[in-house]
Amino acid sequence: MDRPTRGLLVALVVTVLFVLVDCLMLKNDRYELAFLPLGLVVVWIFIKHDSWSLPLMALLTPFAINFDVVQGMQLSMPVEPLMVLFSLIFMFRTLLMRDYPVRVLRHPVTIALMVSVAWMAFTSATSQLPWVSVKYTIARLWFVIPFFFAAVRSFQSMAAVRRFFVAYAIGLGVVVFITTAKTLGNFSDLQTLHRVMKPFYNDHTAYGCVIALMLPAAVHWLTGLSRSRVERIAAVVLLALLAVGLFFSYCRAAWISIVAAIGVWVLIRLGMKVKWMVLLFGIGVGAFFVYQNDVLYKLGKNKQDSSYDLAGQVKSISNISTDASNVERLNRWASAMRMWREHPITGTGPGTYQFIYGSYQKSYQLSTISTNFGNLGNAHSEYIGPLAEQGLPGVAIVVALFMITFVSGVRVYRTSANRLVADTALAFTLSLFTYYVHGVFNNFLDTDKLSVPFWAFTAVVVAMDVWGEKKTDVA
Repeated sequence: MDRPTRGLLVALVVTVLFVLVDCLMLKNDRYELAFLPLGLVVVWIFIKHDSWSLPLMALLTPFAINFDVVQGMQLSMPVEPLMVLFSLIFMFRTLLMRDYPVRVLRHPVTIALMVSVAWMAFTSATSQLPWVSVKYTIARLWFVIPFFFAAVRSFQSMAAVRRFFVAYAIGLGVVVFITTAKTLGNFSDLQTLHRVMKPFYNDHTAYGCVIALMLPAAVHWLTGLSRSRVERIAAVVLLALLAVGLFFSYCRAAWISIVAAIGVWVLIRLGMKVKWMVLLFGIGVGAFFVYQNDVLYKLGKNKQDSSYDLAGQVKSISNISTDASNVERLNRWASAMRMWREHPITGTGPGTYQFIYGSYQKSYQLSTISTNFGNLGNAHSEYIGPLAEQGLPGVAIVVALFMITFVSGVRVYRTSANRLVADTALAFTLSLFTYYVHGVFNNFLDTDKLSVPFWAFTAVVVAMDVWGEKKTDVA
């Protein structure tokens, strides 16, 4: 055992002893002081062994729980404080050493991300609730600094990619196992099934979304990233857990996103060019708007509500007349569009939707779960939300960021000289694609639960593009 490892073990033992003495013998009410040594250990890891930092935060993220730090402010504990600490250390070290790879900064995905953050900062200055927008923008920074900017540099090594993925998979796998066990014992009420993933996930939509996000990468872990027999067995167990968890999440958007990812995988394997995929998508969207009255009329005749029966749940996807979830989503979207019409260029400000959309609701569009106070969350769309909060440029930047990442991933798959690098890029691109589709119906990038894997997977695609060797016969 080397000296650093011995030092880490001693520190952890001291921490455990400190906690036991403080909690069992002193019996005081300030239990948070007992974790001071653990906090010092984490600081030491972040400074001396930064290769452990990202996997550590990835492992803890699925278990994180929101706590009120001060009135009106919540943090996801213990992960968000670790992100803040890591971001500060990383920025200080980068500014001091000035050694961040220029190739990463010049990558189109990085440029689009920096433009996105810059526009968020600008629209925070014009926000209807400036303090809310400033906090929202700062929170975005402590998501992207560790899990994109630091991760891209770390992911030069395929071992680092595997280490991060396995760490997150372990945490999520445990949560899925616990949630599935609770689900199997409680089939009597669909509303209860929508909440069994608490306290780790707020509801079944975020839970289903992260499972869908992990599935393509998990398949690749089994077929490409896994090396040992033990690791392959673990990959099979993880895949089985994720498949069962996805089914019992009863998240229709997650199911749709997996089907869409499979379809895109088929098109990519058939050799279809990305521009034709984009054209097909554009034709589909255009056809909806041209024939929207006929489409909405037919959807309005569907009376199938959400159900724990698979067939019923699938049929309820298109029910926009009586299904409370679908009706409320349309209400949120309509409110967001009214907000955008009043503030078409800069929007109402990042993070402000949930605080002000109530006054934009119309009585005839309210659902059984609506509130006149408008205090039940965001716009339920990764595209319509930024449209309302950051104006037309905001949503254009989001779409550009997603498209550039997708194009980069497909390009790496088709031009990489290394088969493992190519397959890794494709797997993580498909994982991200599930979120791009899911983002039509929900938005979770303001939470650590989805931001951690989303930005890290984006970093994997960029890392494969920047550091991977290209085929010599490709122009």
